Amino acid sequence: MTDITRIKPGERMSQAASHGGLVWLAGQCGIAGQSVTEQTQDALAKVEALLLEAGSDKTRILSATIWLSDIASYDELNAVWDAWIPDGCAPARACGEARLAGEGYDVEIICVAAIA
Repeated sequence: MTDITRIKPGERMSQAASHGGLVWLAGQCGIAGQSVTEQTQDALAKVEALLLEAGSDKTRILSATIWLSDIASYDELNAVWDAWIPDGCAPARACGEARLAGEGYDVEIICVAAIA
């Protein structure tokens, strides 16, 4: 399995895995208890760092799935997302409401990107 690269592997999961010119990121969250704006900013900073480590960047994101603990915060999330994603680079994206893994988490962002 040398053609698969795992980034920040753990016992349960890796933060990212790449193969065949693509990188898949695990769900990235901000700090529990912060505002949706702050959690989104933190999650996107983690996404960006993982993409760079994998040899990619936010202009190469192919798809993003975003989970919110309350869909009423959709506009707050989008204000951060829209400022973060470069013009002309918007990926395919889905956003939905879900109960997240722990108390106080309100945003989780999952991406797939092409490697440069």
